[in-house]
Amino acid sequence: MKIINCIALLLCIIGAINWGLIGAMNVNVVSSLFGDMSMLSRIIYVLVGISGLYLITFFWKLDNGNM
Repeated sequence: MKIINCIALLLCIIGAINWGLIGAMNVNVVSSLFGDMSMLSRIIYVLVGISGLYLITFFWKLDNGNM
């Protein structure tokens, strides 16, 4: 697996766990670690979002049998 795929997948997993904790226990791990909407928190959120958009391309790879 390419390194970019691994990084994107890892960031999306971190984002999913964070959202799960927000929904289940009202705990935002990213804000707790890096500050509430600090520059670093925003960068993490943007990277998670970009990773999610990048992983959407995997659907086309699955459809074409390239994955």
